[in-house]
Amino acid sequence: MTAESTKSENTYPLDPESEAEMGRLLDQDLLLNRTMEGLFPEQLDLSNVHRVLDIACGPGGWALEVAFEYPDMEVVGVDISRLMIAYANMRAKTQGLDDKATFKIMDVTKPLDFPDSYFDFVNLRYLCLFMRKEAWPRLLAECMRITRLGGVIRLTEPECGFANTPAFEKYWGLFYQALTKSGQSFSPNGQNICLTPMLKRLLRDAGCQNIQRKAYVLDHSAGEEANQSVYQDLRVGFVLALPFIQKANVAPPEVAKALCEQGVQEMKSEEFCALWFILSVWGQKL
Repeated sequence: MTAESTKSENTYPLDPESEAEMGRLLDQDLLLNRTMEGLFPEQLDLSNVHRVLDIACGPGGWALEVAFEYPDMEVVGVDISRLMIAYANMRAKTQGLDDKATFKIMDVTKPLDFPDSYFDFVNLRYLCLFMRKEAWPRLLAECMRITRLGGVIRLTEPECGFANTPAFEKYWGLFYQALTKSGQSFSPNGQNICLTPMLKRLLRDAGCQNIQRKAYVLDHSAGEEANQSVYQDLRVGFVLALPFIQKANVAPPEVAKALCEQGVQEMKSEEFCALWFILSVWGQKL
Protein backbone atom coordinates (compact mmCIF):
# COMPACT_ATOMS: atom_id res chain seq x y z
CA MET A 1 0.00 0.00 0.00
CA THR A 2 1.31 3.44 -0.89
CA ALA A 3 1.62 6.23 1.66
CA GLU A 4 -1.57 7.80 0.32
CA SER A 5 -3.61 4.60 0.67
CA THR A 6 -6.18 4.33 3.39
CA LYS A 7 -7.16 1.44 5.57
CA SER A 8 -10.59 1.32 3.94
CA GLU A 9 -8.98 0.32 0.60
CA ASN A 10 -7.60 -2.85 2.12
CA THR A 11 -9.61 -5.98 1.26
CA TYR A 12 -7.61 -8.35 3.46
CA PRO A 13 -10.05 -9.98 5.91
CA LEU A 14 -7.36 -10.29 8.59
CA ASP A 15 -5.52 -7.24 9.93
CA PRO A 16 -2.36 -6.97 7.77
CA GLU A 17 -0.69 -4.78 10.40
CA SER A 18 -1.23 -7.34 13.17
CA GLU A 19 1.83 -8.90 14.81
CA ALA A 20 -0.23 -12.05 15.38
CA GLU A 21 -0.94 -12.25 11.65
CA MET A 22 2.74 -11.72 10.88
CA GLY A 23 3.72 -14.60 13.15
CA ARG A 24 1.04 -16.79 11.57
CA LEU A 25 2.33 -16.05 8.06
CA LEU A 26 5.94 -16.76 9.02
CA ASP A 27 4.98 -20.22 10.26
CA GLN A 28 2.69 -20.76 7.26
CA ASP A 29 5.51 -20.01 4.81
CA LEU A 30 7.68 -22.71 6.39
CA LEU A 31 4.79 -25.16 6.31
CA LEU A 32 4.00 -24.47 2.66
CA ASN A 33 7.63 -24.66 1.56
CA ARG A 34 7.84 -28.14 3.11
CA THR A 35 4.50 -29.25 1.69
CA MET A 36 5.39 -28.06 -1.82
CA GLU A 37 8.73 -29.89 -1.64
CA GLY A 38 10.81 -26.90 -2.68
CA LEU A 39 10.75 -23.25 -3.61
CA PHE A 40 10.31 -23.62 -7.38
CA PRO A 41 8.59 -26.18 -9.61
CA GLU A 42 10.95 -29.12 -9.90
CA GLN A 43 10.51 -29.14 -13.70
CA LEU A 44 11.72 -25.54 -14.02
CA ASP A 45 15.15 -24.82 -15.52
CA LEU A 46 16.61 -22.30 -13.06
CA SER A 47 19.67 -21.50 -15.17
CA ASN A 48 17.81 -18.54 -16.69
CA VAL A 49 16.13 -17.36 -13.49
CA HIS A 50 18.02 -14.36 -12.14
CA ARG A 51 15.35 -11.85 -11.07
CA VAL A 52 12.46 -13.08 -8.94
CA LEU A 53 9.39 -11.24 -7.68
CA ASP A 54 7.22 -12.43 -4.79
CA ILE A 55 3.80 -10.73 -4.87
CA ALA A 56 2.00 -10.32 -1.53
CA CYS A 57 5.16 -11.56 0.18
CA GLY A 58 3.98 -10.99 3.76
CA PRO A 59 6.94 -11.05 6.17
CA GLY A 60 9.19 -12.40 3.41
CA GLY A 61 9.41 -16.09 4.26
CA TRP A 62 9.46 -17.52 0.74
CA ALA A 63 11.55 -14.69 -0.74
CA LEU A 64 14.23 -14.94 1.95
CA GLU A 65 14.45 -18.70 1.52
CA VAL A 66 15.01 -18.16 -2.21
CA ALA A 67 17.71 -15.54 -1.52
CA PHE A 68 19.45 -17.93 0.88
CA GLU A 69 19.22 -21.06 -1.27
CA TYR A 70 20.02 -19.31 -4.56
CA PRO A 71 22.61 -16.56 -3.84
CA ASP A 72 22.94 -15.67 -7.53
CA MET A 73 19.30 -14.57 -7.72
CA GLU A 74 17.99 -11.07 -7.08
CA VAL A 75 14.74 -11.33 -5.13
CA VAL A 76 12.13 -8.61 -4.61
CA GLY A 77 9.06 -8.93 -2.39
CA VAL A 78 6.08 -6.58 -2.31
CA ASP A 79 3.19 -6.36 0.12
CA ILE A 80 0.48 -3.94 1.24
CA SER A 81 1.51 -4.07 4.90
CA ARG A 82 4.06 -1.64 6.31
CA LEU A 83 4.65 -3.95 9.27
CA MET A 84 5.35 -6.97 7.07
CA ILE A 85 7.72 -5.08 4.76
CA ALA A 86 9.62 -3.49 7.65
CA TYR A 87 10.06 -6.90 9.26
CA ALA A 88 11.11 -8.56 5.98
CA ASN A 89 13.76 -5.90 5.34
CA MET A 90 15.00 -6.25 8.91
CA ARG A 91 15.27 -10.03 8.51
CA ALA A 92 17.13 -9.61 5.22
CA LYS A 93 19.64 -7.31 6.92
CA THR A 94 20.16 -9.47 10.02
CA GLN A 95 20.60 -12.58 7.85
CA GLY A 96 23.10 -10.84 5.58
CA LEU A 97 20.75 -11.09 2.61
CA ASP A 98 19.95 -7.41 2.08
CA ASP A 99 22.16 -7.30 -1.01
CA LYS A 100 20.10 -10.13 -2.53
CA ALA A 101 16.56 -9.55 -1.20
CA THR A 102 14.67 -6.28 -0.99
CA PHE A 103 11.10 -5.59 0.06
CA LYS A 104 8.78 -2.75 -0.95
CA ILE A 105 5.36 -1.53 0.12
CA MET A 106 3.04 -1.87 -2.84
CA ASP A 107 -0.68 -2.33 -3.46
CA VAL A 108 -0.69 -5.13 -6.04
CA THR A 109 -4.25 -4.35 -7.10
CA LYS A 110 -2.80 -1.18 -8.67
CA PRO A 111 -0.21 -0.92 -11.51
CA LEU A 112 3.06 -2.49 -10.37
CA ASP A 113 6.01 -0.13 -10.03
CA PHE A 114 8.45 -2.18 -12.12
CA PRO A 115 9.73 -1.81 -15.70
CA ASP A 116 8.57 -3.99 -18.58
CA SER A 117 10.14 -7.43 -19.05
CA TYR A 118 12.13 -7.16 -15.81
CA PHE A 119 11.57 -10.45 -13.95
CA ASP A 120 12.34 -14.05 -14.87
CA PHE A 121 9.96 -15.59 -12.32
CA VAL A 122 6.90 -14.05 -10.66
CA ASN A 123 5.46 -15.86 -7.67
CA LEU A 124 1.90 -15.31 -6.41
CA ARG A 125 0.94 -17.46 -3.41
CA TYR A 126 -2.21 -17.31 -1.29
CA LEU A 127 -3.69 -14.12 -2.71
CA CYS A 128 -7.20 -15.52 -2.21
CA LEU A 129 -7.60 -13.67 1.08
CA PHE A 130 -7.63 -10.20 -0.49
CA MET A 131 -8.10 -10.42 -4.27
CA ARG A 132 -11.54 -9.63 -5.63
CA LYS A 133 -12.34 -11.82 -8.61
CA GLU A 134 -12.50 -8.90 -11.04
CA ALA A 135 -9.00 -7.81 -9.96
CA TRP A 136 -7.28 -11.02 -11.08
CA PRO A 137 -7.12 -10.22 -14.83
CA ARG A 138 -5.67 -6.77 -14.12
CA LEU A 139 -2.99 -8.16 -11.82
CA LEU A 140 -2.01 -10.93 -14.21
CA ALA A 141 -1.83 -8.44 -17.08
CA GLU A 142 0.67 -6.49 -14.97
CA CYS A 143 2.57 -9.70 -14.22
CA MET A 144 2.80 -10.40 -17.95
CA ARG A 145 4.04 -6.87 -18.57
CA ILE A 146 6.90 -7.12 -16.07
CA THR A 147 7.89 -10.70 -16.99
CA ARG A 148 10.48 -11.18 -19.73
CA LEU A 149 9.86 -13.37 -22.76
CA GLY A 150 10.40 -16.95 -21.65
CA GLY A 151 9.79 -16.02 -18.01
CA VAL A 152 7.39 -17.85 -15.73
CA ILE A 153 4.38 -16.78 -13.66
CA ARG A 154 3.22 -19.14 -10.91
CA LEU A 155 -0.04 -19.10 -8.96
CA THR A 156 -0.52 -21.18 -5.81
CA GLU A 157 -3.83 -21.24 -3.96
CA PRO A 158 -5.60 -23.46 -1.39
CA GLU A 159 -8.96 -25.01 -0.68
CA CYS A 160 -9.30 -25.57 3.09
CA GLY A 161 -11.83 -26.53 5.70
CA PHE A 162 -12.37 -30.21 4.91
CA ALA A 163 -12.75 -32.05 8.20
CA ASN A 164 -14.85 -34.55 10.12
CA THR A 165 -15.96 -32.18 12.89
CA PRO A 166 -19.05 -29.94 12.67
CA ALA A 167 -17.99 -26.58 14.11
CA PHE A 168 -14.69 -26.55 12.20
CA GLU A 169 -16.46 -27.03 8.86
CA LYS A 170 -19.27 -24.63 9.73
CA TYR A 171 -16.84 -21.88 10.68
CA TRP A 172 -14.95 -22.31 7.43
CA GLY A 173 -18.33 -22.16 5.69
CA LEU A 174 -19.06 -18.80 7.31
CA PHE A 175 -15.66 -17.53 6.19
CA TYR A 176 -16.31 -18.62 2.61
CA GLN A 177 -19.73 -16.97 2.66
CA ALA A 178 -18.13 -13.75 3.91
CA LEU A 179 -15.54 -13.88 1.12
CA THR A 180 -18.34 -14.40 -1.42
CA LYS A 181 -20.29 -11.41 -0.10
CA SER A 182 -17.17 -9.25 -0.40
CA GLY A 183 -16.55 -10.35 -4.00
CA GLN A 184 -13.45 -12.38 -3.16
CA SER A 185 -14.71 -15.80 -4.28
CA PHE A 186 -15.44 -17.51 -7.58
CA SER A 187 -17.97 -19.82 -5.92
CA PRO A 188 -21.57 -19.46 -7.18
CA ASN A 189 -22.98 -20.45 -3.78
CA GLY A 190 -20.36 -19.42 -1.23
CA GLN A 191 -19.50 -22.97 -0.20
CA ASN A 192 -15.79 -22.55 -0.94
CA ILE A 193 -13.36 -20.14 -2.61
CA CYS A 194 -13.44 -22.01 -5.94
CA LEU A 195 -10.22 -20.29 -7.02
CA THR A 196 -8.14 -23.41 -7.68
CA PRO A 197 -10.30 -24.49 -10.68
CA MET A 198 -9.81 -21.01 -12.13
CA LEU A 199 -6.00 -20.80 -11.97
CA LYS A 200 -5.23 -22.38 -15.34
CA ARG A 201 -7.90 -20.31 -17.08
CA LEU A 202 -6.64 -17.11 -15.45
CA LEU A 203 -3.10 -17.75 -16.68
CA ARG A 204 -4.32 -18.79 -20.13
CA ASP A 205 -6.52 -15.72 -20.46
CA ALA A 206 -3.55 -13.55 -19.45
CA GLY A 207 -1.59 -15.00 -22.36
CA CYS A 208 0.58 -17.63 -20.66
CA GLN A 209 1.55 -20.76 -22.58
CA ASN A 210 3.02 -24.15 -21.68
CA ILE A 211 0.85 -24.14 -18.55
CA GLN A 212 1.58 -26.86 -16.02
CA ARG A 213 0.22 -27.66 -12.59
CA LYS A 214 0.87 -29.75 -9.52
CA ALA A 215 -1.41 -30.53 -6.59
CA TYR A 216 -0.43 -31.08 -2.97
CA VAL A 217 -2.34 -32.45 -0.01
CA LEU A 218 -1.56 -31.31 3.51
CA ASP A 219 -2.96 -33.76 6.05
CA HIS A 220 -3.31 -32.00 9.40
CA SER A 221 -5.31 -34.69 11.14
CA ALA A 222 -4.55 -35.67 14.73
CA GLY A 223 -1.28 -37.59 14.88
CA GLU A 224 0.04 -36.26 11.55
CA GLU A 225 3.31 -34.34 11.33
CA ALA A 226 1.58 -31.13 10.21
CA ASN A 227 -1.12 -31.23 12.88
CA GLN A 228 0.46 -28.87 15.40
CA SER A 229 1.73 -26.42 12.77
CA VAL A 230 -1.69 -26.08 11.17
CA TYR A 231 -3.36 -25.94 14.58
CA GLN A 232 -1.21 -22.96 15.55
CA ASP A 233 -1.91 -21.34 12.16
CA LEU A 234 -5.68 -21.77 12.36
CA ARG A 235 -5.95 -21.08 16.08
CA VAL A 236 -4.71 -17.56 15.36
CA GLY A 237 -6.39 -17.28 11.96
CA PHE A 238 -9.83 -18.24 13.27
CA VAL A 239 -9.74 -15.46 15.86
CA LEU A 240 -8.37 -12.87 13.42
CA ALA A 241 -11.10 -13.75 10.89
CA LEU A 242 -13.95 -13.36 13.37
CA PRO A 243 -14.48 -9.57 12.91
CA PHE A 244 -14.58 -10.06 9.11
CA ILE A 245 -17.19 -12.82 9.43
CA GLN A 246 -19.28 -10.82 11.89
CA LYS A 247 -19.14 -7.71 9.70
CA ALA A 248 -20.37 -9.75 6.71
CA ASN A 249 -23.48 -10.67 8.73
CA VAL A 250 -23.53 -14.27 7.50
CA ALA A 251 -24.51 -15.50 10.98
CA PRO A 252 -25.49 -13.91 14.31
CA PRO A 253 -22.30 -12.60 16.00
CA GLU A 254 -22.71 -14.91 18.99
CA VAL A 255 -23.10 -17.94 16.70
CA ALA A 256 -19.94 -17.06 14.75
CA LYS A 257 -18.00 -16.58 18.00
CA ALA A 258 -19.21 -19.91 19.40
CA LEU A 259 -18.27 -21.76 16.19
CA CYS A 260 -14.85 -20.10 16.25
CA GLU A 261 -14.17 -21.28 19.78
CA GLN A 262 -15.61 -24.76 19.23
CA GLY A 263 -13.75 -25.19 15.95
CA VAL A 264 -10.44 -24.48 17.67
CA GLN A 265 -11.28 -27.03 20.37
CA GLU A 266 -12.21 -29.67 17.79
CA MET A 267 -8.75 -29.42 16.23
CA LYS A 268 -7.31 -30.71 19.52
CA SER A 269 -9.42 -33.87 19.45
CA GLU A 270 -7.71 -37.22 18.90
CA GLU A 271 -10.47 -38.02 16.40
CA PHE A 272 -9.88 -34.92 14.28
CA CYS A 273 -9.26 -35.61 10.57
CA ALA A 274 -8.71 -32.80 8.08
CA LEU A 275 -7.10 -32.05 4.72
CA TRP A 276 -5.83 -28.88 3.11
CA PHE A 277 -5.59 -28.96 -0.71
CA ILE A 278 -3.06 -26.78 -2.54
CA LEU A 279 -2.78 -26.29 -6.29
CA SER A 280 0.21 -24.68 -7.99
CA VAL A 281 -0.13 -23.64 -11.65
CA TRP A 282 2.54 -21.95 -13.75
CA GLY A 283 2.98 -20.83 -17.32
CA GLN A 284 5.42 -19.02 -19.62
CA LYS A 285 5.27 -15.68 -21.36
CA LEU A 286 6.12 -16.50 -24.98
